[in-house]
Amino acid sequence: MEAFSALVNTVDSFMWGPWLLILLVGTGIFLTFRLGGIQFTHLGYALKLAFSPNQQDHKSEGDISHFAALMTALAATIGTGNIVGVATAFVLGGPGAVFWMWITALFGMATKYGEAVLSIKFRVTDAKGEMAGGPMFYIERGLGWKWMAVLFAFFGSVAAFGIGNLVQANSVAGNMSATFGISPVITGLVLAVFTAIVILGGVQSIGRWSSIIVPFMAVFYILGGLFIVFTNLNLLGPAFAVIFTSAFSAKAGFAALIGTTIRYGVARGLFSNEAGMGSAPIAAAAARTDHPCRQGLVSMTGTFLDTIVVCTITGLSLVMASLSGFLPTAPDASALTSQSFQHFIPFGSIIVTVALLFFAYSTVLGWSYYGEKCFYYLVGQKGILPYRIAFCILVYVGAVAKLDLVWNIADAFNAAMAVPNLIALLLLSGVIAAETKDFKRIRLDEKASEKGLKKAS
Repeated sequence: MEAFSALVNTVDSFMWGPWLLILLVGTGIFLTFRLGGIQFTHLGYALKLAFSPNQQDHKSEGDISHFAALMTALAATIGTGNIVGVATAFVLGGPGAVFWMWITALFGMATKYGEAVLSIKFRVTDAKGEMAGGPMFYIERGLGWKWMAVLFAFFGSVAAFGIGNLVQANSVAGNMSATFGISPVITGLVLAVFTAIVILGGVQSIGRWSSIIVPFMAVFYILGGLFIVFTNLNLLGPAFAVIFTSAFSAKAGFAALIGTTIRYGVARGLFSNEAGMGSAPIAAAAARTDHPCRQGLVSMTGTFLDTIVVCTITGLSLVMASLSGFLPTAPDASALTSQSFQHFIPFGSIIVTVALLFFAYSTVLGWSYYGEKCFYYLVGQKGILPYRIAFCILVYVGAVAKLDLVWNIADAFNAAMAVPNLIALLLLSGVIAAETKDFKRIRLDEKASEKGLKKAS
């Protein structure tokens, strides 16, 4: 068993090595320049499109609204990485890692945009009349590489059981036990039942519940963080100063800067927002939209909200706590964030624990949809119900089992998902650029029409 564990660790370290981080970030940089900085020029419209009810096109093809598709993707994206991942980057890479998480997110928005555009462009209607899309479909239909599409679908269906199920349930059970003394058995049963209630209803049920859970959990955690910021404004400036200065300095020189601060900032940023992994476009494919680029814009706001907003809250709380003389005694990264909140707020640890509960549970919901769509691609409609049942059972298993090895296996499968997806994004970048050019023309016409209506009124 030790030999197998060592092998898994070796594979995981290789898969998440510098080559993959360069490929992930490099794809985002390449798409940013090829698409004319779409994430900067259209961010305001993208946020309006995602959150304004009157922006939804109910006459377009699709199963759920732009907002529901975004919330389903955010359900899977905003998770333990926003708390545990940021804290891990802080511990291993220093405060400067937070800056590199921001940089990764800004370029990752272009990647997330491209993924969604291709997902809508090449999506299909399944036997039940629902939309099915994602990397496996744009790899097959866009590149004609069925074998690579199958590989992605296999990696995705397996990874969903790991990073999107077992480890999330385990994280919830551990925190509920530590904070409230609740048995993992009870936590596991409750999680499994509530998961079954939601995911057995399909994408519309997942989208509906995600639209409720995700805004609540994000606002709950953000408000806790903002309370810390606004009650300690004297620490805010120094905190940003520490983040920026640490991002470009290392006691051991440039090699240490690359090996620690940048490495962990980039790695944990990508782990948190999932840009380039190919998961979020599976949810994007279900959106009602009249043009692939509209959903692409909505999808890229997920990376902005996940990293630039939520991860920043965690990062600032950690840096501000350290500046105020906080001496952590936390045995792990999640406890470090909890202690930092507790340092400023009497019930801060409860805020973090509740946030982790909802973050992890929503991740389970989102990844259940990702996994079943990958499995559908492999075996067809007949595999969906068994997959959902197995997924619910493993939620309980994850809550009560020890999963040190599963973390590394799941991590390796996540990396394996990213490789075929990134190859497809680069090779199909011409399609993304052509769709973007067409959409920019449409937006100019829309703006001209809007100005005309204002003048007429």
